[in-house]
Amino acid sequence: MLAADRDALTCDLAETYHILDMTALPVPLLATLAAGLRGDSRIRLAMAGETATAAELLQAAVLDRLTTLCWMQTKDGAHGRKRPPSVVAALSGKDKPKQTNTRPVAFATPADFERARARILAKGR
Repeated sequence: MLAADRDALTCDLAETYHILDMTALPVPLLATLAAGLRGDSRIRLAMAGETATAAELLQAAVLDRLTTLCWMQTKDGAHGRKRPPSVVAALSGKDKPKQTNTRPVAFATPADFERARARILAKGR
């Protein structure tokens, strides 16, 4: 567990057992306490490669079904267009958002900012 994610284990031990310094414990006791952590603890999720608990995934699945039912009642749904994105896919990492250019931009003067803003607004029209 330490090799998987030391920070997650530290947080789980602090939250569950109020242990702030796990190095002060004997190794067998630490192993016993770590094995007794909840199934949805940070370290267990990290070791399983999961990002959400089963309850969160179930709630997301319910939301996905509801939004799909609502979407089917629209004109877009009747023609199979603009399907709502899946929350389950986003939580499980299967739906990777498209990478956009998110580099920060700095301007030397307010006039430079206004020119860049005008250029962006002109593209949108």
